[in-house]
Amino acid sequence: MIDLTLPEEHEALRKTVQEFAREEVAPVIGDFYEREEFPYEIVAKMAAMGLFGLPIDEEHGGMGGDYFALCLALEELARVDSSVAITLEAGVSLGAMPLYRFGTDEQKQRWLPALAAGERLGAFGLTEPGGGSDAGATRTTARLDGGEWVINGSKAFITNSGTDITSHVTVTAVTGVKADGRKEISTIIVPSDTPGFSVGKKYSKVGWNASDTHELAFDDVRVPEANLLGARGRGYAQFLSTLDEGRVAIAALSVGLAQGCVDESLKYVREREAFGRKIGEYQVIQFKIADMETRVHTARLAYYAAAAKMLRGQPFKREAAIAKLVASNAAMDNSREATQIFGGYGFMNEFPVGRFYRDAKILEIGEGTSEVQRMLIARELGLG
Repeated sequence: MIDLTLPEEHEALRKTVQEFAREEVAPVIGDFYEREEFPYEIVAKMAAMGLFGLPIDEEHGGMGGDYFALCLALEELARVDSSVAITLEAGVSLGAMPLYRFGTDEQKQRWLPALAAGERLGAFGLTEPGGGSDAGATRTTARLDGGEWVINGSKAFITNSGTDITSHVTVTAVTGVKADGRKEISTIIVPSDTPGFSVGKKYSKVGWNASDTHELAFDDVRVPEANLLGARGRGYAQFLSTLDEGRVAIAALSVGLAQGCVDESLKYVREREAFGRKIGEYQVIQFKIADMETRVHTARLAYYAAAAKMLRGQPFKREAAIAKLVASNAAMDNSREATQIFGGYGFMNEFPVGRFYRDAKILEIGEGTSEVQRMLIARELGLG
Protein backbone atom coordinates (compact mmCIF):
# COMPACT_ATOMS: atom_id res chain seq x y z
CA MET A 1 0.00 0.00 0.00
CA ILE A 2 1.31 3.43 -0.94
CA ASP A 3 0.65 6.16 1.61
CA LEU A 4 1.72 9.71 0.77
CA THR A 5 0.38 11.15 4.02
CA LEU A 6 3.11 13.07 5.81
CA PRO A 7 4.31 11.62 9.12
CA GLU A 8 3.04 13.52 12.14
CA GLU A 9 6.33 15.29 12.87
CA HIS A 10 6.74 16.39 9.25
CA GLU A 11 3.18 17.67 9.04
CA ALA A 12 3.64 19.61 12.28
CA LEU A 13 6.78 21.22 10.88
CA ARG A 14 5.05 22.06 7.60
CA LYS A 15 2.18 23.80 9.39
CA THR A 16 4.56 25.71 11.66
CA VAL A 17 6.60 27.03 8.74
CA GLN A 18 3.44 27.79 6.77
CA GLU A 19 2.14 29.95 9.63
CA PHE A 20 5.50 31.67 10.02
CA ALA A 21 5.68 32.43 6.28
CA ARG A 22 2.19 33.91 6.20
CA GLU A 23 2.38 35.90 9.43
CA GLU A 24 6.04 36.93 9.66
CA VAL A 25 7.40 36.92 6.11
CA ALA A 26 4.51 37.89 3.82
CA PRO A 27 3.68 41.25 5.44
CA VAL A 28 7.23 42.64 5.23
CA ILE A 29 9.22 40.87 2.53
CA GLY A 30 7.99 43.10 -0.31
CA ASP A 31 9.75 46.11 1.24
CA PHE A 32 13.01 44.18 1.62
CA TYR A 33 12.68 43.05 -1.98
CA GLU A 34 12.17 46.56 -3.33
CA ARG A 35 15.10 47.88 -1.31
CA GLU A 36 17.22 44.90 -2.42
CA GLU A 37 18.05 44.42 1.25
CA PHE A 38 19.01 41.18 2.98
CA PRO A 39 16.33 40.38 5.62
CA TYR A 40 18.49 39.79 8.69
CA GLU A 41 15.50 40.02 11.03
CA ILE A 42 13.63 37.25 9.19
CA VAL A 43 16.75 35.08 9.02
CA ALA A 44 17.18 35.48 12.80
CA LYS A 45 13.60 34.31 13.35
CA MET A 46 14.16 31.32 11.06
CA ALA A 47 17.29 30.53 13.04
CA ALA A 48 15.36 30.65 16.32
CA MET A 49 12.92 28.11 14.86
CA GLY A 50 15.81 25.74 14.18
CA LEU A 51 15.29 25.71 10.40
CA PHE A 52 19.00 25.97 9.57
CA GLY A 53 19.70 22.86 11.60
CA LEU A 54 16.87 20.64 10.36
CA PRO A 55 18.95 17.86 8.69
CA ILE A 56 21.94 18.11 11.05
CA ASP A 57 22.29 15.85 14.07
CA GLU A 58 21.98 17.15 17.62
CA GLU A 59 25.64 16.40 18.35
CA HIS A 60 26.59 19.22 16.00
CA GLY A 61 23.88 21.64 17.12
CA GLY A 62 21.14 20.60 14.72
CA MET A 63 17.56 19.44 15.13
CA GLY A 64 18.27 15.79 14.30
CA GLY A 65 15.73 15.73 11.47
CA ASP A 66 16.15 14.71 7.86
CA TYR A 67 16.60 16.37 4.48
CA PHE A 68 12.93 15.94 3.61
CA ALA A 69 12.06 18.16 6.57
CA LEU A 70 14.22 20.88 5.03
CA CYS A 71 12.41 20.43 1.71
CA LEU A 72 9.01 20.86 3.36
CA ALA A 73 10.20 24.06 5.04
CA LEU A 74 11.52 25.38 1.73
CA GLU A 75 8.24 24.68 -0.03
CA GLU A 76 6.21 26.59 2.56
CA LEU A 77 8.59 29.55 2.60
CA ALA A 78 8.62 29.79 -1.20
CA ARG A 79 4.83 29.90 -1.29
CA VAL A 80 5.34 33.41 0.07
CA ASP A 81 8.84 34.45 -1.03
CA SER A 82 11.79 32.80 -2.77
CA SER A 83 14.52 35.14 -1.50
CA VAL A 84 13.96 33.89 2.04
CA ALA A 85 13.66 30.31 0.84
CA ILE A 86 16.90 30.37 -1.18
CA THR A 87 18.75 31.88 1.78
CA LEU A 88 17.75 28.85 3.84
CA GLU A 89 18.35 26.38 1.00
CA ALA A 90 21.83 27.66 0.22
CA GLY A 91 22.71 28.09 3.89
CA VAL A 92 21.94 24.44 4.60
CA SER A 93 22.45 22.41 1.43
CA LEU A 94 25.44 24.38 0.11
CA GLY A 95 26.83 25.95 3.27
CA ALA A 96 26.45 23.32 5.98
CA MET A 97 25.88 19.98 4.25
CA PRO A 98 29.29 19.67 2.54
CA LEU A 99 30.89 20.02 5.98
CA TYR A 100 28.37 17.64 7.49
CA ARG A 101 28.90 15.03 4.76
CA PHE A 102 32.65 15.27 4.18
CA GLY A 103 34.21 17.22 7.04
CA THR A 104 36.58 15.89 9.69
CA ASP A 105 35.46 15.80 13.31
CA GLU A 106 37.52 18.91 13.98
CA GLN A 107 35.99 20.78 11.01
CA LYS A 108 32.49 19.81 12.08
CA GLN A 109 33.06 20.91 15.66
CA ARG A 110 34.47 24.23 14.52
CA TRP A 111 31.91 25.21 11.87
CA LEU A 112 28.67 23.27 12.18
CA PRO A 113 27.17 24.47 15.50
CA ALA A 114 27.00 28.11 14.39
CA LEU A 115 25.69 27.11 10.95
CA ALA A 116 23.03 24.80 12.40
CA ALA A 117 21.97 27.54 14.80
CA GLY A 118 21.62 30.01 11.93
CA GLU A 119 24.02 32.37 13.67
CA ARG A 120 26.37 32.12 10.71
CA LEU A 121 25.93 31.30 7.02
CA GLY A 122 28.20 29.26 4.81
CA ALA A 123 28.53 29.49 1.02
CA PHE A 124 29.65 27.12 -1.72
CA GLY A 125 32.06 28.58 -4.29
CA LEU A 126 31.64 26.48 -7.43
CA THR A 127 30.53 28.59 -10.41
CA GLU A 128 33.14 30.74 -12.14
CA PRO A 129 32.77 33.76 -14.43
CA GLY A 130 34.05 31.82 -17.44
CA GLY A 131 32.08 28.63 -16.87
CA GLY A 132 28.61 27.87 -15.55
CA SER A 133 27.35 24.38 -16.40
CA ASP A 134 30.88 23.20 -17.24
CA ALA A 135 32.02 22.99 -13.63
CA GLY A 136 34.84 20.65 -14.62
CA ALA A 137 36.49 23.60 -16.37
CA THR A 138 37.43 25.11 -12.99
CA ARG A 139 40.27 27.62 -13.28
CA THR A 140 40.68 28.62 -9.63
CA THR A 141 43.88 27.00 -8.36
CA ALA A 142 45.23 25.96 -4.99
CA ARG A 143 48.81 24.86 -4.33
CA LEU A 144 50.49 23.72 -1.15
CA ASP A 145 53.22 25.95 0.26
CA GLY A 146 54.68 25.48 3.72
CA GLY A 147 51.64 23.66 5.10
CA GLU A 148 49.17 26.13 3.60
CA TRP A 149 46.94 26.21 0.54
CA VAL A 150 47.55 29.25 -1.65
CA ILE A 151 44.39 29.98 -3.63
CA ASN A 152 44.02 32.18 -6.70
CA GLY A 153 40.98 32.69 -8.91
CA SER A 154 37.41 33.90 -8.83
CA LYS A 155 33.85 32.66 -8.40
CA ALA A 156 30.53 34.07 -9.63
CA PHE A 157 26.90 34.10 -8.51
CA ILE A 158 27.65 32.80 -5.01
CA THR A 159 24.68 32.92 -2.61
CA ASN A 160 25.14 33.96 1.04
CA SER A 161 28.77 34.88 0.39
CA GLY A 162 28.73 38.52 1.44
CA THR A 163 26.42 38.87 4.41
CA ASP A 164 27.46 40.20 7.80
CA ILE A 165 27.04 36.68 9.20
CA THR A 166 28.86 34.72 6.47
CA SER A 167 31.48 32.54 8.15
CA HIS A 168 33.18 30.85 5.21
CA VAL A 169 33.07 29.80 1.59
CA THR A 170 33.87 26.23 0.55
CA VAL A 171 35.80 26.65 -2.69
CA THR A 172 36.44 24.19 -5.52
CA ALA A 173 39.95 24.56 -6.92
CA VAL A 174 42.40 22.74 -9.15
CA THR A 175 45.04 21.21 -6.88
CA GLY A 176 46.97 19.20 -9.44
CA VAL A 177 46.75 16.94 -12.50
CA LYS A 178 45.61 13.31 -12.45
CA ALA A 179 47.51 10.46 -14.10
CA ASP A 180 45.10 10.54 -17.04
CA GLY A 181 45.76 14.25 -17.60
CA ARG A 182 42.48 15.50 -16.16
CA LYS A 183 42.33 18.23 -13.54
CA GLU A 184 42.52 17.20 -9.90
CA ILE A 185 39.78 19.24 -8.20
CA SER A 186 39.54 19.58 -4.43
CA THR A 187 37.37 21.58 -2.05
CA ILE A 188 38.88 23.92 0.53
CA ILE A 189 37.29 25.91 3.36
CA VAL A 190 38.10 29.62 3.22
CA PRO A 191 37.07 31.72 6.26
CA SER A 192 35.46 35.01 5.29
CA ASP A 193 38.08 37.13 7.06
CA THR A 194 41.07 35.55 5.29
CA PRO A 195 43.48 38.12 3.79
CA GLY A 196 43.35 38.20 0.00
CA PHE A 197 39.75 36.98 -0.08
CA SER A 198 37.46 39.75 -1.34
CA VAL A 199 33.73 39.97 -1.99
CA GLY A 200 32.60 42.01 -4.98
CA LYS A 201 29.66 44.40 -4.93
CA LYS A 202 26.24 42.77 -4.94
CA TYR A 203 24.70 41.94 -8.28
CA SER A 204 21.76 43.84 -9.73
CA LYS A 205 19.43 40.88 -10.26
CA VAL A 206 16.15 40.25 -12.05
CA GLY A 207 14.82 38.32 -9.05
CA TRP A 208 15.70 36.98 -5.60
CA ASN A 209 16.33 40.62 -4.74
CA ALA A 210 16.23 40.10 -0.98
CA SER A 211 18.90 37.40 -1.12
CA ASP A 212 22.68 37.83 -1.07
CA THR A 213 24.68 37.10 -4.23
CA HIS A 214 28.25 38.16 -5.05
CA GLU A 215 31.30 37.53 -7.17
CA LEU A 216 34.35 36.44 -5.17
CA ALA A 217 38.07 36.93 -5.77
CA PHE A 218 41.03 35.03 -4.30
CA ASP A 219 44.43 36.71 -4.51
CA ASP A 220 47.13 34.54 -2.93
CA VAL A 221 44.67 33.53 -0.21
CA ARG A 222 46.44 31.33 2.33
CA VAL A 223 44.59 28.87 4.56
CA PRO A 224 45.90 25.89 6.58
CA GLU A 225 46.37 22.58 4.80
CA ALA A 226 43.85 21.16 7.30
CA ASN A 227 41.13 23.25 5.61
CA LEU A 228 40.94 20.68 2.82
CA LEU A 229 37.39 19.30 2.87
CA GLY A 230 37.26 15.57 2.27
CA ALA A 231 39.94 13.73 0.33
CA ARG A 232 42.26 15.58 -2.03
CA GLY A 233 41.10 15.18 -5.62
CA ARG A 234 37.55 14.24 -4.58
CA GLY A 235 36.18 17.76 -4.90
CA TYR A 236 34.40 17.08 -8.18
CA ALA A 237 32.64 14.00 -6.80
CA GLN A 238 31.76 15.86 -3.61
CA PHE A 239 30.11 18.78 -5.34
CA LEU A 240 28.19 16.43 -7.66
CA SER A 241 26.82 14.72 -4.56
CA THR A 242 26.06 18.10 -3.01
CA LEU A 243 24.22 19.21 -6.15
CA ASP A 244 22.13 16.03 -6.26
CA GLU A 245 20.78 16.81 -2.80
CA GLY A 246 20.47 20.48 -3.65
CA ARG A 247 18.36 19.72 -6.71
CA VAL A 248 15.76 18.01 -4.56
CA ALA A 249 15.71 21.09 -2.35
CA ILE A 250 15.42 23.46 -5.34
CA ALA A 251 12.58 21.30 -6.64
CA ALA A 252 10.79 21.75 -3.31
CA LEU A 253 11.37 25.51 -3.47
CA SER A 254 10.03 25.54 -7.04
CA VAL A 255 6.91 23.68 -5.96
CA GLY A 256 6.38 26.29 -3.27
CA LEU A 257 6.56 29.14 -5.78
CA ALA A 258 4.21 27.30 -8.15
CA GLN A 259 1.77 26.68 -5.28
CA GLY A 260 1.99 30.31 -4.24
CA CYS A 261 0.87 31.28 -7.73
CA VAL A 262 -2.21 29.08 -7.31
CA ASP A 263 -2.90 30.52 -3.86
CA GLU A 264 -2.73 34.12 -5.03
CA SER A 265 -4.71 33.44 -8.20
CA LEU A 266 -7.54 31.75 -6.30
CA LYS A 267 -7.87 34.73 -3.95
CA TYR A 268 -7.82 37.18 -6.83
CA VAL A 269 -10.38 35.47 -9.13
CA ARG A 270 -12.87 35.21 -6.28
CA GLU A 271 -12.76 38.98 -5.79
CA ARG A 272 -12.05 40.49 -9.21
CA GLU A 273 -15.04 41.22 -11.45
CA ALA A 274 -15.17 41.67 -15.21
CA PHE A 275 -18.25 42.13 -17.35
CA GLY A 276 -20.51 41.80 -14.34
CA ARG A 277 -19.15 38.48 -13.02
CA LYS A 278 -16.34 37.25 -10.79
CA ILE A 279 -13.59 36.24 -13.20
CA GLY A 280 -13.34 32.88 -11.45
CA GLU A 281 -16.71 32.03 -12.99
CA TYR A 282 -15.25 32.11 -16.50
CA GLN A 283 -14.17 28.72 -17.82
CA VAL A 284 -11.00 30.09 -19.39
CA ILE A 285 -9.79 31.17 -15.94
CA GLN A 286 -10.94 27.93 -14.32
CA PHE A 287 -8.95 25.91 -16.87
CA LYS A 288 -5.83 28.03 -16.32
CA ILE A 289 -5.95 27.43 -12.58
CA ALA A 290 -6.75 23.74 -13.04
CA ASP A 291 -3.63 23.39 -15.18
CA MET A 292 -1.61 25.31 -12.59
CA GLU A 293 -2.76 23.00 -9.79
CA THR A 294 -1.97 19.96 -11.93
CA ARG A 295 1.59 21.17 -12.41
CA VAL A 296 2.04 21.69 -8.67
CA HIS A 297 0.66 18.25 -7.82
CA THR A 298 2.89 16.51 -10.38
CA ALA A 299 6.01 18.41 -9.33
CA ARG A 300 5.39 17.73 -5.64
CA LEU A 301 5.10 14.00 -6.30
CA ALA A 302 8.38 14.16 -8.24
CA TYR A 303 10.35 15.73 -5.40
CA TYR A 304 8.69 13.49 -2.79
CA ALA A 305 9.82 10.46 -4.82
CA ALA A 306 13.39 11.77 -5.11
CA ALA A 307 13.52 12.55 -1.40
CA ALA A 308 12.20 9.09 -0.52
CA LYS A 309 15.01 7.37 -2.43
CA MET A 310 17.58 9.76 -0.96
CA LEU A 311 16.47 9.03 2.61
CA ARG A 312 16.55 5.27 1.95
CA GLY A 313 20.16 5.58 0.80
CA GLN A 314 19.30 4.51 -2.74
CA PRO A 315 20.70 6.12 -5.92
CA PHE A 316 18.54 9.14 -6.70
CA LYS A 317 20.45 11.15 -9.32
CA ARG A 318 17.84 10.51 -12.02
CA GLU A 319 14.93 11.26 -9.69
CA ALA A 320 16.60 14.47 -8.47
CA ALA A 321 17.11 15.65 -12.05
CA ILE A 322 13.51 14.81 -12.97
CA ALA A 323 12.17 16.61 -9.90
CA LYS A 324 14.27 19.70 -10.54
CA LEU A 325 13.29 19.82 -14.22
CA VAL A 326 9.57 19.26 -13.67
CA ALA A 327 9.31 21.60 -10.68
CA SER A 328 11.25 24.50 -12.20
CA ASN A 329 9.12 24.25 -15.33
CA ALA A 330 6.00 24.31 -13.14
CA ALA A 331 7.23 27.40 -11.33
CA MET A 332 7.97 29.25 -14.56
CA ASP A 333 4.69 28.25 -16.22
CA ASN A 334 2.55 29.00 -13.17
CA SER A 335 4.14 32.39 -12.57
CA ARG A 336 3.48 33.35 -16.18
CA GLU A 337 -0.16 32.23 -15.96
CA ALA A 338 -0.71 33.92 -12.60
CA THR A 339 0.65 37.18 -13.98
CA GLN A 340 -1.72 36.85 -16.93
CA ILE A 341 -4.69 36.22 -14.63
CA PHE A 342 -3.86 39.34 -12.64
CA GLY A 343 -3.56 41.38 -15.82
CA GLY A 344 -2.10 44.83 -15.27
CA TYR A 345 -1.92 44.25 -11.52
CA GLY A 346 0.34 41.26 -12.17
CA PHE A 347 2.89 43.66 -13.64
CA MET A 348 3.00 45.68 -10.44
CA ASN A 349 5.64 44.89 -7.82
CA GLU A 350 3.17 45.43 -4.98
CA PHE A 351 1.48 42.13 -5.88
CA PRO A 352 3.28 38.88 -5.02
CA VAL A 353 2.74 37.31 -8.45
CA GLY A 354 4.95 39.96 -10.04
CA ARG A 355 7.69 38.99 -7.62
CA PHE A 356 7.04 35.30 -8.31
CA TYR A 357 7.42 35.89 -12.03
CA ARG A 358 10.78 37.60 -11.55
CA ASP A 359 11.98 34.87 -9.19
CA ALA A 360 10.90 31.85 -11.25
CA LYS A 361 13.34 32.05 -14.15
CA ILE A 362 16.47 31.41 -12.09
CA LEU A 363 15.00 28.09 -10.99
CA GLU A 364 15.53 26.82 -14.55
CA ILE A 365 19.19 27.87 -14.32
CA GLY A 366 20.62 27.55 -10.79
CA GLU A 367 22.04 24.26 -9.44
CA GLY A 368 22.02 22.82 -12.94
CA THR A 369 20.15 24.24 -15.93
CA SER A 370 17.15 22.48 -17.42
CA GLU A 371 19.42 21.37 -20.26
CA VAL A 372 21.83 19.79 -17.77
CA GLN A 373 18.94 17.97 -16.09
CA ARG A 374 17.87 16.50 -19.42
CA MET A 375 21.46 15.46 -20.07
CA LEU A 376 21.64 13.72 -16.68
CA ILE A 377 18.34 11.94 -17.21
CA ALA A 378 19.46 10.72 -20.62
CA ARG A 379 22.74 9.43 -19.17
CA GLU A 380 20.89 7.57 -16.42
CA LEU A 381 18.89 5.89 -19.19
CA GLY A 382 22.12 4.70 -20.78
CA LEU A 383 22.26 7.32 -23.52
CA GLY A 384 25.26 9.48 -24.32
